[in-house]
Amino acid sequence: MERRVVVTGMGALTPIGNNVDTFWKNSKEGKLGIDFIKLIDNDLIDVKIAGELKDFNPEDIIGKKECKRLDRFAQMAMVAADEAIKDSCIDLDKVDKKRFGVMVGSGIGGFATIESECSKLVTGKSKRMSPFFVPMAIINLAAGNIAIQYGLEGACTSVVTACATGTNNIGDAFRAIKHGYADIMLAGGAEAPITRIGIGGFHSMKALNSSNDPSKASTPFDKNRSGFVMGEGAGILVLESLESAQARGAKILAEIVGYGSTCDAYHITSPHPDGVGAAESMLQAINEAGIKESEVSYINAHGTSTQLNDKFETAAIKRVFGEDAYNIPISSTKSMTGHLLGAAGAIESVICIKALEEGFIPPTIGYETKDEELDLDYVPNIGRKQDVKYALTNSLGFGGHNATLLFKRWE
Repeated sequence: MERRVVVTGMGALTPIGNNVDTFWKNSKEGKLGIDFIKLIDNDLIDVKIAGELKDFNPEDIIGKKECKRLDRFAQMAMVAADEAIKDSCIDLDKVDKKRFGVMVGSGIGGFATIESECSKLVTGKSKRMSPFFVPMAIINLAAGNIAIQYGLEGACTSVVTACATGTNNIGDAFRAIKHGYADIMLAGGAEAPITRIGIGGFHSMKALNSSNDPSKASTPFDKNRSGFVMGEGAGILVLESLESAQARGAKILAEIVGYGSTCDAYHITSPHPDGVGAAESMLQAINEAGIKESEVSYINAHGTSTQLNDKFETAAIKRVFGEDAYNIPISSTKSMTGHLLGAAGAIESVICIKALEEGFIPPTIGYETKDEELDLDYVPNIGRKQDVKYALTNSLGFGGHNATLLFKRWE
């Protein structure tokens, strides 16, 4: 059995907006969400900038007591899920909750909790860790807490594929509905990596931009790009079978028509130089949709602003689309938000859906100097109005994980 799958609700927490509408408005305008870190004492870290949430207050949604029992990444997941549920207008008393599941992951989970609790032991301030340490730190408890909050008894899992996490969770949820294992799914990712161990760990492997200049730090596809900027946030989609959505008169935002998932099997951090794995992931999504490559109207690139990712992702796009690659607008919204790791693909799916709805492509900001090897249309600095029928988003994760989603405008 194969069913059509549609998106009926969305929630987003990002460095440029704490809800979908604000996030989209600021994406269109090319607003920079990267600034000097406030979550950590800057004297304790070498990299001093990141894409942090502004005025995040989860207590308004999940309560003060519950917040104390949740790591920041799980708080974000809960708040984004709340927005998505409300946006979908689902009456939870009228759906079969055994057919309603959750697939929400994180690349690294509760780093803040791990750091704070372990420091108690190291400094000798305490011999005991919090009884909530494990449930606050482990990745699956974002999905678990969402399921508990809404009484959702369907499949509840957390795919963890580094920076492809959000995309893989949405893709696997899509397949669960398409093949009849569920009717409705909450799917996406959440990440709260702006901690001393998070910043320090990525900086030590030379992955982060270290200029400490917010305006020139995250510059995907620019010749002078020199590393990604850490970001935090969450994105959650409500996915639903077309039959379920139509039966309850839901507003349909877009349709998911294709999903690809591959592994480079090449290197723990570098994508394959020829882009073969990422290319195959895109082809899988396009083939599942049953469309021609030339029909893709927009690509939201992984576009991390690292030398290798942007070069090899461009190679992958050319490998798939050939000469048509030069006709497809490509942008990286990480230029505004920074890189949300396991949540990146989820918030970038929101971008694709809004681009389909409104016929507008957000820009890649901070682009100044052309790289001779990167010669595609990266929508530099200013967004544009354009008819968008099919929007594709890529995510590439450490370990060689590649994931692609293909969305179609609802008509």
